[in-house]
Amino acid sequence: MSQVEQFIQDHQLDAMRIGGKKVGVGRDRFIEVFNPFTEQRLGTVPKATLEEVREAYAIAHAYKPKLSRFDRAAILNKAAALVRDRLDDIANLISAEAGLCWKDAVYEAGRVSDVLLFGAQEVLKDDGQIFSCDLTHHGKQRRVYTQRAPLLGVITAITPFNHPMNQVAHKVIPSVATNNRMVLKPSEKVPYSAIYFADLLYEAGLPPEMLSVITGDPREIADEMLTHPAVDLITFTGGVAIGKYIADKAGYRRIVLELGGNDPLIVMEDADLEEAANLAVQGSYKNSGQRCTAVKRMLVHQAVAKDFTDLVVQKTKAWTYGDPSDKDNLMGTVIDEAAAKFFEARVNEAVAHGARLLVGNQRRGALYSPTVVDQVRPEMLLVKEETFGPVSPIIQFKDIDEAIQIANGTVYGLSSGVCTNRMDYIVRFVNELQMGSVNVREVPGYRLELTPFGGIKDSGLGYKEGVQEAMKSFTNIKTYSMPWA
Repeated sequence: MSQVEQFIQDHQLDAMRIGGKKVGVGRDRFIEVFNPFTEQRLGTVPKATLEEVREAYAIAHAYKPKLSRFDRAAILNKAAALVRDRLDDIANLISAEAGLCWKDAVYEAGRVSDVLLFGAQEVLKDDGQIFSCDLTHHGKQRRVYTQRAPLLGVITAITPFNHPMNQVAHKVIPSVATNNRMVLKPSEKVPYSAIYFADLLYEAGLPPEMLSVITGDPREIADEMLTHPAVDLITFTGGVAIGKYIADKAGYRRIVLELGGNDPLIVMEDADLEEAANLAVQGSYKNSGQRCTAVKRMLVHQAVAKDFTDLVVQKTKAWTYGDPSDKDNLMGTVIDEAAAKFFEARVNEAVAHGARLLVGNQRRGALYSPTVVDQVRPEMLLVKEETFGPVSPIIQFKDIDEAIQIANGTVYGLSSGVCTNRMDYIVRFVNELQMGSVNVREVPGYRLELTPFGGIKDSGLGYKEGVQEAMKSFTNIKTYSMPWA
């Protein structure tokens, strides 16, 4: 038995957490969880029944949290300390179930601690506003005040596989910070990190009724989680098709959708090419390229395309990948063999239509090599749709007008990075790129866990994640006014 398998057994991570109770161990209906690199079974999690799902919502809805701001901050700060104390255990768990290399898994665990700390800080800020009413000729000597309150119902949260604990943290922590109750379903491919995170919060003092974690087959339980009468808000991170299904199914409920991305890194003719190439490979290969904000397209001015491409190829060849537990590797596997086959097929299709493979496109099981393809055209599926893996497609353009046109030419609008020192270029990119974020001389995915994050078009409805914005989304705002003579 591996160290991680023993950890899963010791902490009973093979059970759901329904109102804090461990439910479903040893049942006949279960989902197997595998290590993507070794292909060995890490364990199982139960398939929730509809009755168990309904029980989770009933427990949550019946509970009325009364934690003070001090109480909530104390819970989140203590949980942050627990994450830092158990960084190796958390990183081992993330790496084993997601196939992420050790460096990426440690980084993710650190990000979880950041989300907790930011949540604790935001709780202590008064979120009310004051408006004087004598602002116009017919004004009154009054003042209007605002205050925020938890939702009347329960929050449904559904998270993906690519960040097994940090995506969970970005749903759960704003819920705790605003005194809400949540029922969470993590990806069935990476359930253990979510279950362990719930246990850390319980240990830190969170009333267990405020968070339940359900595992199961989405085809069996998803509709109940979207339409249960107790649900006030649904927050989802994942694919566009499922996001649109949720939007169609949710009815008269709030929805916060963080969907896919097809993020460009735009390299202008004045760019520092060494810096740009470093950003390109980091943005493409960190987290095995499995991030909605990964560099999915490299748009390069034709005047510097050859030199930039040579640097990217050189740095890609030096990007070590393989066994995720090898602490020297910079990349592990992708989530499973099916995903690796998909990336291989996408690259082969682009090559068949005139693209040129420069390095990579090697596959063994879920292990897929960092890959560079140039002479790519915007209409190729490799870049027209989201390719959620460690592939660097290079597209040339002649001027900034064409760069903006190509960048905006997909259904996505999440994030972008631009490499230039010219302020006139920067102003145009900030104003004209149809993206939720524009990062100058940085990867598209750069952000703080605190700052607003999210996209437009098929990347989302414009609602933002990030601790501050999520806390706003998870509350009802009330105004009241009083005389002010």
